[in-house]
Amino acid sequence: MSYDDERDAAARAVTVAAALCAEVQRGLADAGRLDKADRSPVTVADFGAQAVVSHLLGGATPGVPLVAEEAAEALRRPGAEALRDQVAELVQRAVGLGPEAALKAIDRGAHPGGAEGRFWVLDPIDGTKGFLRGEQYAVALALVEGGAPVVGALACPNLPVDPAAPDGARGVLALAVRGEGTRLFGLPPEGAGARAAPPKGRPLAETVFCESVEGGHSDQSATARIAARLGITAPPLRMDSQCKYAAVARGDAQVYLRLPTRADYEEKIWDHAAGWLVVTEAGGTVTDVRGRPLDFSLGRTLRANEGVAATTGDHHAAVLGAVREVLGAKGG
Repeated sequence: MSYDDERDAAARAVTVAAALCAEVQRGLADAGRLDKADRSPVTVADFGAQAVVSHLLGGATPGVPLVAEEAAEALRRPGAEALRDQVAELVQRAVGLGPEAALKAIDRGAHPGGAEGRFWVLDPIDGTKGFLRGEQYAVALALVEGGAPVVGALACPNLPVDPAAPDGARGVLALAVRGEGTRLFGLPPEGAGARAAPPKGRPLAETVFCESVEGGHSDQSATARIAARLGITAPPLRMDSQCKYAAVARGDAQVYLRLPTRADYEEKIWDHAAGWLVVTEAGGTVTDVRGRPLDFSLGRTLRANEGVAATTGDHHAAVLGAVREVLGAKGG
């Protein structure tokens, strides 16, 4: 089955949303924000990007529902008028939607997910704290069909185009289709892109780990112990968001670990669906930290999984072995 139309729709949606986010980030001192119930920050760009992607996908793939992180309820509350007006203005400029239509587009993301049919999965800004710091974030979108991602798009506006030139041009789109590989583009995308094919055969001791900047997202002390067990001495590459998946897919790092910080935490599917496909189609391997495949068929969370381990394919078993030793020692 061809996914050409869905791939093109995903690329356009995340590109338009990324441009909206970049506009907000440039004027971040004036951007509105509030705190959600779990105290994580959410900005006008989160809401605006979700409205834009929802609207564009609704036109390009009518009838395909959306699983997304945000809800417009917070914008409808008393006291949120200024934030709501900012979101409405951004969305109007980006895609021409009026205020109420923008709120409805945001609320279209309430689909429960599951194993049946097909649906889009969106994180409008993955890595909001990185976004607020002026660092890495991603607009992450995937099409899930029969419980598995089949199209994945990661728009990373601040990721260097050339990892060897971190102060050079920025903006990367990683676009993956099941069975067709992962291709890397600039933002906005032009031409056919470059196939993501991270080099194989790097010695284990020279492996570079990628992990979250935020200690609350992954157990960094355990990651350090895992690296030590594997004889790895290189400092970790720390960045926010699913840009870490893009970094593994193109070989900037060879391992991305997201280690559990709480026994009761369930990873959200929008935090991993696009990245999973981007790395897998680049020839890498993604499992949970116990070696189980990620199961996107159980609703809005990966409740059957524990953490995430993504590698370029080299040394995946060795990494999981060290994870078991460290997490087992921690649990004991």
